[in-house]
Amino acid sequence: MAMKYHAVLLPKKGGPEVLQVVELPFEAPGPRQIRVRVRAAGVGATDLIVLAGNYRYAPKIPFVPGYEAVGVVDAIGADVKGFDVGQRVAALTVYGGFAEFLVRDSEHFIPIPDAVSDRDAAAVILNYVTAWQMIHRVAKVQSGQSALVTGAAGGVGTAALQLLTLAGVRTYGSASAPKHDTLRALGATPIDYRAGSLDRLTRALEPTGVDYAFDAIGGANIGPCIGALRRGGMLVGFGFLGASGALSQLAMFANIFLGSRLRGRVGKFYGITMLYRKNPLPLREDLPRIFALLAAKKIAPRIQRTFPLLEARQALELLAAGSVDGKIVLTD
Repeated sequence: MAMKYHAVLLPKKGGPEVLQVVELPFEAPGPRQIRVRVRAAGVGATDLIVLAGNYRYAPKIPFVPGYEAVGVVDAIGADVKGFDVGQRVAALTVYGGFAEFLVRDSEHFIPIPDAVSDRDAAAVILNYVTAWQMIHRVAKVQSGQSALVTGAAGGVGTAALQLLTLAGVRTYGSASAPKHDTLRALGATPIDYRAGSLDRLTRALEPTGVDYAFDAIGGANIGPCIGALRRGGMLVGFGFLGASGALSQLAMFANIFLGSRLRGRVGKFYGITMLYRKNPLPLREDLPRIFALLAAKKIAPRIQRTFPLLEARQALELLAAGSVDGKIVLTD
């Protein structure tokens, strides 16, 4: 009888309730591939978008979701160099992470330092690399500047606030009032987006406008973010285009790039998977930097809850309820 392993399968579009725990046959790693026994996987808002069938980088249904995973090398295929059985590794999987085992090309895996736990490693792959790359590769921030972060209490938002503070940037975080203590603890000045127009609220604190706005919301939020910027400032939209249809993408691109330019600002868009598919080298450079910051205790991912590895449905139900302050991680 063929050996099998457990995985969480998405059999059709829907919410967390459609996920099923199934048995799948073991795969032997092919040439240039390794098989990893998954020990932790991150859970995030992108997974909900994937379940709904609205994510442009997802494979054809049915498939195993799971955007980021950490594990131990279990088997090594031919022509693989630089990895050993038993070595801990991490990957931006995009899909496949909600399973006991994962087979991928070895180029997608990055070693994890001994000082970094499985749980913390899984919590930073997507969120902290996203934050790092849009801050340092796109915006190229400088110490002494100022930045507004929307969705600031979420996974990428809290990561961005920590990394901006490390870079010497003065931070403002947009979130609902119950989450303001979280933002203050991260060194940010909170802004309650429900209290009025975001541009007006920001300029009450920075009269000439902030240098950067990192916007996770998109849509109608783009205009106020542009208005919150100083003349010549930069808007970086991130994340939301991966969940958009073609017409919606075109409209948001126009708002970000043309809308910013017409008002004397600079508009850019960043997507971690968009960049990774184009060029995997930046992630291979930046994730070790994040692991080094973790090992040195210069950053600390806010992990609200952990679940057993195969309880992805329960984890995503909690996330969908909207009460999560930080990151959810699945562990074996």
